[in-house]
Amino acid sequence: MALAVTASVLGSATARAANDTAANGQDISKQELMKRLEIMERRVETLETRLKQQNQAAPASPTPNRRTPASAKGEATAVPADEAGVAAATATTPTSPLGPLASPLPGLKFGMYGELKFGSAQNPAANGQWQNGFDAARIVLLPTYQFTDNIIFNAEIEFEHAGSGFDNDDKLHGTAEIEQAFVDFKFSDYLNWRAPGVDLVPISYYNLYHEPTVFYSVNRPEIVNGLIPSTWAAGATSVYGKVVDGVNYEFQISQSLEDFGDDFGLRTDANTPPLFPLGYAPGIDGIDALANAKAPLGDFRQLNNSLAYTARLSYSPDFLPGFAGSTAIYYSPNTTPRGAYADFLGIPLGSSSMWIVDTEGRYRMPNSGLELRGEFTQLWLGNPANLRANNDTDPTDNVGKTMYGFFGEIDYHFKFGPILNQEWEAVPFYRYTYENLQTVGFAGTDQNLPTGQGQRQFHTMGVAIFPTPELVLKLTYQKLLDRSPLGPQADAVLGGVGWLF
Repeated sequence: MALAVTASVLGSATARAANDTAANGQDISKQELMKRLEIMERRVETLETRLKQQNQAAPASPTPNRRTPASAKGEATAVPADEAGVAAATATTPTSPLGPLASPLPGLKFGMYGELKFGSAQNPAANGQWQNGFDAARIVLLPTYQFTDNIIFNAEIEFEHAGSGFDNDDKLHGTAEIEQAFVDFKFSDYLNWRAPGVDLVPISYYNLYHEPTVFYSVNRPEIVNGLIPSTWAAGATSVYGKVVDGVNYEFQISQSLEDFGDDFGLRTDANTPPLFPLGYAPGIDGIDALANAKAPLGDFRQLNNSLAYTARLSYSPDFLPGFAGSTAIYYSPNTTPRGAYADFLGIPLGSSSMWIVDTEGRYRMPNSGLELRGEFTQLWLGNPANLRANNDTDPTDNVGKTMYGFFGEIDYHFKFGPILNQEWEAVPFYRYTYENLQTVGFAGTDQNLPTGQGQRQFHTMGVAIFPTPELVLKLTYQKLLDRSPLGPQADAVLGGVGWLF
């Protein structure tokens, strides 16, 4: 190609010299002609050098990133084990790089996902009154930088609920946070290392893959809004890879959950809860489960020294085409903060360990629109007598020795014709969820008088419409039942727009 360009340029130079001679009626000396040809050759060499630099800068394949097969949460096969044999489980599960937009800096790519929600919901704090609302729930930026083919940086930078302003004129109380930031060192399909950073705890498919195009309801499945405190990120490091074809593993060491659910500013300079008798909210309780128990990610402000350990297997067996699932176990030797106390006389609270087991599966029937999903989660608390919820003089949020929950979901995919030159897909769905966050085994200084608010059922149904696999429009109705005296008074009709690219 370079020779052809050179010949073309030289030919053009000769032609221009001849034209100059004809136009001016003067002869151009041979020496001057050679000078012009030398100038053209240098220009060609410069163009060839630039072309080579561009070819070297452009990767031969899309940049790997935490959701691509090369580095996606412990999935090291050509197709993630969570998705293999499922034809990506659904047409909406992300299997392509999240950073498709080219950057002037070689190796750097960007992606984004987000969701906007609107609708009407009952407010239990207003005696079940229906109230309309809107939520710019999240905009998440996904930068990826490929240092080399085997060393890759990934991050999630999230803006929740319209930002982080607190001025009266903007009336915003959102957050801006780093949800993921880590570097992968890829040694082989069988062994890879994720260096210490901010990472997702590898338990529950919907904690790892929580983009709005992955699930069909406006809100994430109920299991991952408490029993699994999605998006559950922590300071962590891990190893991951392939066991055999169709089976992948990940083992992670992370900062433990902590039994402190109050304002960040209430942590003392000694990194303890506020001193007795001020009191503080529990991180683990029988109403919100673990939703408030995530440790902060910044400034060494975690309230205990404990590390937690998570092991996960994901699988998609060849003998069951269309199926993918995973099983994970989480263990923390202690969730009690330094200086924890009971509100009754300020009695110090000792340690309490935690185990969580989660298993889930997704099945898309081959050559059919039918899809089935399900998940079961259970956790065990080592010593509930030392949990803040059982010692805060509030008997309604008491916690027993265990909590558990499960859901089953049925979906059906069908195409309904081209619109705007694109084949649209609709996915009507129904999901049943049951949770029991207040089982037997209460212990502590509180009276054992739970209200039944932690024993609940969710009936969630609706439709998700995909103009493209990267964009979804949703409509969801949810009916919530529990055993509290007046019921939860928290039904909702919600719409949403979500995207991932």
